[in-house]
Amino acid sequence: MHMADALLSPPVAAAMYAASAAAAVVSVRAVKKDENPAKLPTMAVTSALVFAGQMINYTIPGTGSSGHLCGGMLLSALLGPQAGFLSMVVILTIQCLFFADGGLLALGANCWNMAFYGCFVGYYLLWRPIMRGKFPMAGATRSAQRVKIILASLLGCAITLQLGAFSVVLETSLSGVTELPFAVFAGIMQPIHLAIGLIEGGITAAVLLFVHQARPELLMDADAGGGSAGNRRSLKTALAVLAVTAAVAGGGLSLLASPNPDGLEWSLFGNAEAGYSENLGLDEEDYGVSSGAADAAASIQEKTAFLPDYSFADSDSPVGTSISGLAGSALVAAAAVLVCIAGGFFRRKKAAHG
Repeated sequence: MHMADALLSPPVAAAMYAASAAAAVVSVRAVKKDENPAKLPTMAVTSALVFAGQMINYTIPGTGSSGHLCGGMLLSALLGPQAGFLSMVVILTIQCLFFADGGLLALGANCWNMAFYGCFVGYYLLWRPIMRGKFPMAGATRSAQRVKIILASLLGCAITLQLGAFSVVLETSLSGVTELPFAVFAGIMQPIHLAIGLIEGGITAAVLLFVHQARPELLMDADAGGGSAGNRRSLKTALAVLAVTAAVAGGGLSLLASPNPDGLEWSLFGNAEAGYSENLGLDEEDYGVSSGAADAAASIQEKTAFLPDYSFADSDSPVGTSISGLAGSALVAAAAVLVCIAGGFFRRKKAAHG
């Protein structure tokens, strides 16, 4: 769902930058108050995991489209909505600047569409109420907790991706992209992202169930006694498993990603070459809004993207994809650590001058 610059007019792009920046400021203030010593390594590892997961597109059967992990629900369940949002901002910014994934002018919109809904709406309206709710279930607490995790993951990912997809439609319409009739565009975008969201919900549930079994106190609002003593792992072990998973996903499984266009690209351009619908049938080389701001943003991206489209420039070698997955995961983890360290620094600085 990474939007390209051509889908946004400069005023709409600026408004989305302002909205995402406001959410980031609120999030930074909240992270500064966090005293949890496990937050720094957890934020680093889970951010890297989401980056790697986003590289693995999975096919949506019978459509000619594909989807990938968004990650907002996963991060907010493990880190809380504010730290989760900042992690997503780090991921999307690194994807944009270093891998030319998503437009620089559209970065504010992409942060809003892919991070705000999953982290804030998904957490406050779905994850927390479900995890704190009492279910009329017989049996062990662990079973009830597992059901809650699965339900919150499936509903959270499906609903928040619907909100993100609808925002894409709304933003392009407000930008005056006349080739995209609002009702038709929404009618294509919403169903495909429902399918993508349900699959993401299953992936999210699998990761969170592992965490709940191995180290339940890492899950927000979950019963910390949910994991049995025989299956509990140390924090280092649990995070090491997730870190290895990120490395395997980014460096290896990314090579198996579906070649089909993702839900947004599929909606815009179709996949007629593979025998599927043309959908809106836009020209991939000439569509959307042209602006000086978009041209300037593209020029910056050309200079900063050292692995454009997750590959070596002018090369189809799979090594470029593996290097992109490993390098990107490392960059995201390092940037997430810096965010946490900055939060701790400012907290100590305020205390020293208090």
